[in-house]
Amino acid sequence: MTTAASAHQRAFAVWFEDLSFWDARSQRLSQTNHCDWPTALLSDLCAIRFDTISEHELEDGDIQLLDKISFADGKIFSGKRTETMMTQFRAKPGDIVVSKINARKKAVGIVPVGNDLGMTIHFRSLVPVANKVDTCFLWLALRSQFCINQFDIETGGGGKGEISEQRLLLIKVPLPPLSVQYSVVDYWKFTQTQITDAEKRLVNLKQRVSDYLHSVTVMEPCVRKALVLSWDKLESWDVKSSRAAAFKLANPAFKPLREYAEEATESVKPRLEPEKDWPVYGVNNKEGVFFSDYQKGADFNAPYKRIQKDWFFHNPTRSSVGSLGIVPEVPEDAITSPEYQVWRIRNGLLTGFAAIMITTEYFIKLIQFNRVGAVKQRLYVENLLSIPIPEIPEEFQRAVADEREKALAAIAEARIKVAEAAVEIESIILGTKKVDQP
Repeated sequence: MTTAASAHQRAFAVWFEDLSFWDARSQRLSQTNHCDWPTALLSDLCAIRFDTISEHELEDGDIQLLDKISFADGKIFSGKRTETMMTQFRAKPGDIVVSKINARKKAVGIVPVGNDLGMTIHFRSLVPVANKVDTCFLWLALRSQFCINQFDIETGGGGKGEISEQRLLLIKVPLPPLSVQYSVVDYWKFTQTQITDAEKRLVNLKQRVSDYLHSVTVMEPCVRKALVLSWDKLESWDVKSSRAAAFKLANPAFKPLREYAEEATESVKPRLEPEKDWPVYGVNNKEGVFFSDYQKGADFNAPYKRIQKDWFFHNPTRSSVGSLGIVPEVPEDAITSPEYQVWRIRNGLLTGFAAIMITTEYFIKLIQFNRVGAVKQRLYVENLLSIPIPEIPEEFQRAVADEREKALAAIAEARIKVAEAAVEIESIILGTKKVDQP
């Protein structure tokens, strides 16, 4: 019987001596997990690093602490120390870090070049043996479906179960010859450059717009350490408002963004359709607006906000680090959090130009001193719309908007190619696609 056929069987048999878990789902995953290459136990390919980080190192502030590992691409996110009593284990650049809870969701990353990283006991740092396995290949293999199925089985496939160190080291890993491993890694790196090269077009365009805006703006109020203003020019008694007022005085020809945009809040009550799957969107400073997940209407406890293509929204508490963006093509029933601030362009600005402008270093700087609040500063729509901007020649806006469309098309095409290559790489890792060996 083929692997595909056994995957769809309603019933199958497993010898009692081969059972590791008693649920049918785990046994089905085990029965259908297939690799044509020889395999090796993870314990034969690497060791777990158990070094801990001293309190003195943590107090110095040089050690970043692991925050999370992206399920999508394995990128490691880190941050400064927070108050915690948990022991911090050391991970060195080049180590492979595995989330003991979320390895089954592809939370496996490589520590980037730089300083050591601290992490709690919920993560484990693996040190690959150089003459047995290539580090990048091992990382790709651990994120392959062959290993993900094993992580899924060993953690029970749900809840907050963790894989133990003992079971982690018993994970079987595809192990083709080193020459094949190197070929896989080279191919993977090549596919990543395709997206990077395409994304550089947007980065360069953003810099071009930022440079232009700086060239027509008096930015001195944004950088001066001391300011002198008349009382009647101040809206409130804080440094941010003083900078905002000084900026307006230094650039009197600028118009507030409300001349070109308006709030676009349309409330939706998902609970009125409890069985409906609602597409929920979020925003961050990496992807801009992105699809988060589908959520049943019955699971909502508050009204949400409707969004449409070419509208904008931002996170009021993280807009100062770039968490704002334009809405892409979305379903008609797309919604976002009631906390997010939704707005749209009305006239005088091209939507494509605005999409670039709001993510520039120039505009983020303006956001930073137009927020309100003492402790947790926020940028509401009314604060955003009060930000003054110069009048932008339409031909410049048009050129930027057109270049943005071309860059987005190039990124989309690169992502399709990368997705196709990822399927091929997975096949090579599992040995189902044969490759020429030296």
